Amino acid sequence: MSVAFAIRAAAERLASSSESARLDAEMLMAHALGLSRERLLLGGMQGESPATFAPLIERRLAGEPVAYLTGSRDFWTITLAVGPGALVPRPDSETLLEAALDHFGAAGPRTILDLGTGPGTLLLAALAEWPRATGLGIDRSEAALSYARINAAALGMADRAALRLGDWAGGIDTAFDLVLANPPYIESAAILPRDVAEHEPAGALFAGADGLDAYRVLAGQLGRLVAPGGMAAVEIGASQRAAVTALFAATGLRTASRADLAGRDRAVLLWRD
Repeated sequence: MSVAFAIRAAAERLASSSESARLDAEMLMAHALGLSRERLLLGGMQGESPATFAPLIERRLAGEPVAYLTGSRDFWTITLAVGPGALVPRPDSETLLEAALDHFGAAGPRTILDLGTGPGTLLLAALAEWPRATGLGIDRSEAALSYARINAAALGMADRAALRLGDWAGGIDTAFDLVLANPPYIESAAILPRDVAEHEPAGALFAGADGLDAYRVLAGQLGRLVAPGGMAAVEIGASQRAAVTALFAATGLRTASRADLAGRDRAVLLWRD
């Protein structure tokens, strides 16, 4: 069958289990053809559907995330390798980088710390934005760090991005211009979509009964991590601004919040005058 027909048929099958069925089908077809989605849409719809497309759709119907099936996800200005054991980057997390860009401008920070770096998402995006900066990414998952190392090398940043196994900022006594963190913040009893709940790492998603366990740890660390004139940007769930801001009062830093493009609270910002 043609590429266009196969995409339509796949989207119809995916519609009952995915809110982005057409996009999923297009992404998987582009991957099967070895094309970008843009090239597929602009000129690749008339050929014959490859044999590798149907198995990808079956795996998607079984709940595997699209990013795991394609092996990559675009974020900010970079493309990151991802797979089992690594949290899939989400566009909402770009809110933290937007806030940092507003704070530092083109000059940027010189030193960056990314707590819970996963596949290097925030750290490597920040290093791409500010080529003179260096950074340190910490994660407690060796599986996630293996992707971060692959990504740092692929992006030519291995000499600028140190990656370390650790428990948040334990053992770190240096202050940084920019501190980034996308901690787990989902309540342990929350019901998530199947592709998230069954495939993405629980340790990067869940944070106790109220979803605040990671923030309690960070509240005791951020005060010593932000250099004078620097800032921290910490991702939050859409209903957590008041609770997280209250916890972060103990840091001694000034706080504000920032919404994502959908108008939902997405980050708590902290800075030192």
